[in-house]
Amino acid sequence: MTHESAVPGETPLGIDALLEQVRAGYRRIEAREAHEEARSGEALLVDIRYAALRERDGLIPGAVVVERNELEWRLDPQGSHRLPEATGHDLRVVVICNEGYASSLAAASLHQLGLHRATDLVGGFQAWRAEGLPVASVTSS
Repeated sequence: MTHESAVPGETPLGIDALLEQVRAGYRRIEAREAHEEARSGEALLVDIRYAALRERDGLIPGAVVVERNELEWRLDPQGSHRLPEATGHDLRVVVICNEGYASSLAAASLHQLGLHRATDLVGGFQAWRAEGLPVASVTSS
């Protein structure tokens, strides 16, 4: 199986160029803006960090945790496995990873599903925490 952008003799696009390309397709937001949008009910924060990072660093109160490999299925408004919050293609989604790299690719994937207001958090969870925004400890049961 070949990828449609793979052309024999051409150098494949590297990850840095890919990030630059996908980020050019939408406006990323900073931690304080994401916090305000979430507080006002304008945006749904979606934490895609894996469990070990959430356990180590904590959670953003009110953020929905969706593992990266389930993101598209959970947020597609037309999908049978969608979250109750995935109400339509106008949903404002702010994807949050650890440092703001994987979230950019995830936001671009959500755009392909028609979630045209999806974005990601510049600097990820680490930027959120560095701004002194709310973080809750993960409680073990």
